[in-house]
Amino acid sequence: MNVQLAGIAAKSLENLPVEGIYALRPDDYYGLKPKVVVREGDLVKVGEPLFVNKQNPEMRVVSPVSGSVCAIVRGDRRKVLAVEVEADGKQAAVDYGVHRPQDMNEAEVKAFLMETGMLALLKKRPYDVTAEPDDVPKAVFVTAFSRMPLAADTTYVLKGREQFFLKGIEALSRVAKVYLGICPEQVGESFTKTEFAEVTVFDGPNPSGNVGVQINHLSPVNKGEVVWTASAETVALIGHVFATGHVSLERIVALAGSCVNNPCYYSTPVGVSLSRLTAGRLNEEKHVRLINGNPLVGQATTKEDYLGTHVTEVTAIPEGDDKDEILGWMMPRWNDFSVSRSYFSWLQGKRKLYDLDARVKGGERHIIMSGEYDRVFPMDIMAGYLVKAILTGDIDRMEQLGIYEVSPEDFAVAEFVDSSKLELQRIVREGLDMLRKEMA
Repeated sequence: MNVQLAGIAAKSLENLPVEGIYALRPDDYYGLKPKVVVREGDLVKVGEPLFVNKQNPEMRVVSPVSGSVCAIVRGDRRKVLAVEVEADGKQAAVDYGVHRPQDMNEAEVKAFLMETGMLALLKKRPYDVTAEPDDVPKAVFVTAFSRMPLAADTTYVLKGREQFFLKGIEALSRVAKVYLGICPEQVGESFTKTEFAEVTVFDGPNPSGNVGVQINHLSPVNKGEVVWTASAETVALIGHVFATGHVSLERIVALAGSCVNNPCYYSTPVGVSLSRLTAGRLNEEKHVRLINGNPLVGQATTKEDYLGTHVTEVTAIPEGDDKDEILGWMMPRWNDFSVSRSYFSWLQGKRKLYDLDARVKGGERHIIMSGEYDRVFPMDIMAGYLVKAILTGDIDRMEQLGIYEVSPEDFAVAEFVDSSKLELQRIVREGLDMLRKEMA
């Protein structure tokens, strides 16, 4: 089911000057235990490590900008929350040397990905955590589109970087077979013309662009198997370092939503301050919910936060807590979206754009309606029964019902339509963590 929201980013690009403070957060690299390898005051270049994986120190997370380390932010029990770097604007980069994937074997490609920090950008199934160098993936899945509301247009994002994307596909093909998922609108695009990947067209509404859906239809993950996953832009970043020898963590991010004035795209390194990214763009007349990501799977945040490593869009929608509606839900409406057609807005067609706010509109009910999730869950998995198995902590049942194949984002649409208002993405993440701890 597609949720059509107002405020789609126009295809115009603005370059954000590299200045101010940039920060990388270890929480963006789920499953990685960070060990900081810099100190406050240290000078770093683009591609120089800020922290490494404590369990495998050769696996690095590198700086997106050149400058000086200005703060190592810690929380409770000295947990590392962020490493902040003040940019000097020069973008001096470490030279790792140009590498030709066709001259490298699997071990050499993995070693180069670790050294340059690119491996930390990949994820793996099961568990939907950061990929590890000891993995022996049976396949690498790359998705080149998203049907999430207000998602960035991947074709536009890759424009001018097609050669890097193809180089990244070639590099990953040295590790395992690559599956590339595209939508019908991308058929014939230059970045799809590769001999190093099996290209499959996925047609349909959200979540057809989710890599989990594509895995389920092409090569499901069984117990004991591992697959790597990557977004198309991550693949382009990998191709860039192979082709040039220099790390670039420059992302093209969509700033979108009904509370954004003139939504557009920005080119900026990851970790940029959201206050800079949104400066002069937010509609301050409304109480705004700022989201690091898209409205269905992103994290609610503030302008004091930083752009997440895997984030391709920053969105702003009304909070909704300042509204005073006559008769509440009983009032007939033309501008609110309803899955059950409780409002007359469905008569205006599927292309109508809605200005929805962040209200849940109802309290949590401890019941799961039979078949409710399955209507919007295009995987060969009984979603309702899987959620119940997670809630009861039944690990054997979770395995039988296919938890190895899913990630929290696969349940985003089901969570949106859930009449019980359950936080399905949080529940699924807890289930994956429970299973990973049990198998460790």
